[in-house]
Amino acid sequence: MTERTTLEIIAPTVEEALAQGLAQLGLPAHAVSVEVLDAGNKGLFGLGGRQVRVRLIVNPPPGSTPASPPAPEKPKAPRQPKTASPASGPEKEAAPVKPPALGEMHDPILDATEATISKLLFYMGMQAQVSAHYGEPRDDRHPIMVDIRGSDLAVLIGRHGETLNAFQYIASLMVGKETQEFIQLIVDVEGHRDRRERQLRQLARRMAEQVIKSGRKLTLEPMSAAERRIIHMELREHPAVMTQSTGEEPHRKIVILLKDS
Repeated sequence: MTERTTLEIIAPTVEEALAQGLAQLGLPAHAVSVEVLDAGNKGLFGLGGRQVRVRLIVNPPPGSTPASPPAPEKPKAPRQPKTASPASGPEKEAAPVKPPALGEMHDPILDATEATISKLLFYMGMQAQVSAHYGEPRDDRHPIMVDIRGSDLAVLIGRHGETLNAFQYIASLMVGKETQEFIQLIVDVEGHRDRRERQLRQLARRMAEQVIKSGRKLTLEPMSAAERRIIHMELREHPAVMTQSTGEEPHRKIVILLKDS
């Protein structure tokens, strides 16, 4: 298969990057596909912003066999960590975790969650305060929301929360083993998850506007399934654009395109 020509451009906006790239390639807009590698950032009060970075991919010549369009992403069931079963006796399905009755001062599940995560952080060389409470029910289960507060915790978050997701999974296994119940943990550090969700929603709306202005589809950088879901949900009711997912994990991406394209 013939390798397709690509060109990466850095510019203040996607439109400027597209214009510069087309000028360098000497091609019209319909002859290339655009992939957004970095959506950029305006910075605080316009200072310290980061420019956008896009990749232009020259489309195959007319008459060649076009690639199949990416199929819409199917919703995946949340990954449920397995709890360790007792050494003796048959394995039993764990009952859903329920919050304590009103007036109950302490809950053993929450106490075990806070103690286990605090110990895990200690062994990682981190000092932080850990608090846990029951969240809103999901699928007849009450997830346990864990909030970690402290200083120098950026390393626990990682790029786009990848380290935090891995920590959350390991903590779920440890708490499940300690309590002998299935535990669904949602771990957050200094409100990172709420901030990241707001950023992704803003990104989705901004990229949708770019698609409408340029008339061309845009491909976002690879994201986790949870982050892709936020983009899908944000643009689900959009009157002009739609979203699709393409690629294989862990490099699966979202494509935003016009509904009539």
